Amino acid sequence: MASPLQGIRSIRDLPIEQQRLFLRVDFNVPLEDGRITDDSRIREALPTIKHAIERGARVVCASHMGRPKKGPDPKLSLEPCAELLGQEVTLPEDCVGDAAKKVVFDLRAGQVCLLENLRFHPEEEKDDDGFCRQLAQLADVYVDDAFGAVHRAHASVHGLAKLFRDRGCGFLLEKEIQALGTIITSPEKPFVAILGGAKVSDKIAVVDSLLEKVSALVVGGAMANTFLAARGKNMGKSLVEADKLALARTILEKAEAKGVDLVLPVDVVVAASTQAGEGDAQTVSVDGVPADKMALDIGPRTVAEIAKRIGEAKTVFWNGPMGLFERPAFARGTFAVARAMADSRAFTVVGGGDSAAAVHAAGEDIAKKMKHISTGGGASLELVEGKKLPGIEVLRTGETA
Repeated sequence: MASPLQGIRSIRDLPIEQQRLFLRVDFNVPLEDGRITDDSRIREALPTIKHAIERGARVVCASHMGRPKKGPDPKLSLEPCAELLGQEVTLPEDCVGDAAKKVVFDLRAGQVCLLENLRFHPEEEKDDDGFCRQLAQLADVYVDDAFGAVHRAHASVHGLAKLFRDRGCGFLLEKEIQALGTIITSPEKPFVAILGGAKVSDKIAVVDSLLEKVSALVVGGAMANTFLAARGKNMGKSLVEADKLALARTILEKAEAKGVDLVLPVDVVVAASTQAGEGDAQTVSVDGVPADKMALDIGPRTVAEIAKRIGEAKTVFWNGPMGLFERPAFARGTFAVARAMADSRAFTVVGGGDSAAAVHAAGEDIAKKMKHISTGGGASLELVEGKKLPGIEVLRTGETA
């Protein structure tokens, strides 16, 4: 089986000494009142930046942040990110043009600049050739380390890379491709996939792909309500995608035909509203959900069933929380699954987005025990679906599209 990294050069193997290095990072971090509330994506990029500095590259970091509607928006400036890089970092007022060129051409070996938000130019999201050429003027070598953006054919992750003979991936992207690639190409069995989150419709393609590979598929979160309703359970006021009941039945039949152990909740934690506190939550069987209540977490019997599957597994992939974990009354199920994964000897991969946030919320001691926590929600799901992602494929040697 070919390595998921076949044809992709690592920054280790690229000639970056004394060169201007365009380093696409993912600094799309949450901001409140101009302050970063979660800097994990920046921390994940530091090993690659440090490596480039130590080898004497002139480092030109570039990222997008948020979704600016009409050109530059001071609230979405990358300035707060520059302060976190732990050394002097120059931030030109734009990512292209004279201001950017002046800062970049003044860099000495081992110095770093951070270009302003790439999405201040609508051409970034259009993969515009002219914009790619403007960015290309700033560098000699191209490295992508922005896993959270590789599923989008945008200028800085796709069109730009094609303009460089010397191009490759940073350590974070390398780690992501290796870990998620292992799950797609050669997962050690038993392989258990755990899917949660709100909607079945968001996960159809990934469910189809996983049914070909897994020994057991665990479904939790609000999406489990739709499967339970498809099995004839009355889910009260729970979120159920009524237009997806037929699809849920098809998935249940497919799992049965393939001999996949499809695990649905047997008990749930219910309340009258998402705002309910600990005192208002009660655990009931899925056969006894009150008409005026909604399921907001999995119950202890379900947790035990899931923990048993995790304990037997050699590979575990998890994407999507088991309940409304942001509220303490409905966090137990999600945190218990995180703990079971942390205690297991399996190759454990957490698929970004809300799942990554949930694992960190469960405790840093738990997060540390996961073999891999992805930094990209959408990108990790698309990779597990078996899609070829534009920002990864363009890095392969000889690839020009």
